[in-house]
Amino acid sequence: MAPNITVHFSVFVVVVVLFFRPLHADDSPTAYEIMQDYNFPPGLLPKGVVKYDLDRSTGRFHAYLNDSCAFSLEGSYQLRYKSTIGGYISDSKLTDLTGVSVKVLFLWLNIVEVDRRGDELEFSVGIASANFPIDNFYESPQCGCGLDCVNGQVSKLRTKSSVSSI
Repeated sequence: MAPNITVHFSVFVVVVVLFFRPLHADDSPTAYEIMQDYNFPPGLLPKGVVKYDLDRSTGRFHAYLNDSCAFSLEGSYQLRYKSTIGGYISDSKLTDLTGVSVKVLFLWLNIVEVDRRGDELEFSVGIASANFPIDNFYESPQCGCGLDCVNGQVSKLRTKSSVSSI
């Protein structure tokens, strides 16, 4: 009888370990998957997000890169991400953004809000905004070279001629 009790106890321990083990980081969704949970394409974030935190009750989030990140998209804009990107996320809306800027003419302006409207994303720098088709953002850009790193070329971003100012 003693060996049978040992076998049952061993099976019990294995079941407890398998079902009540803490979740590993691999079990958590990625920052890119979180973006999709809130109706945004993953390409709003550059490749290389190493971790993130999100308070789902308030929408407050931070995404962390190993270092700052910059790249150009031909015929349009230069973008720069700090090593920490933050703000508030809700369905189809990013607000109070920090850590993301765009070069317009010779000025670097902070992107403070992104609003998804159907198949377009509206990016606001506070006093002005610009709309882009959402399919420009299905792929995450890579720091240094943007979207076409294999050939060493810079990708062209399709724009919609809708720029507005407040």
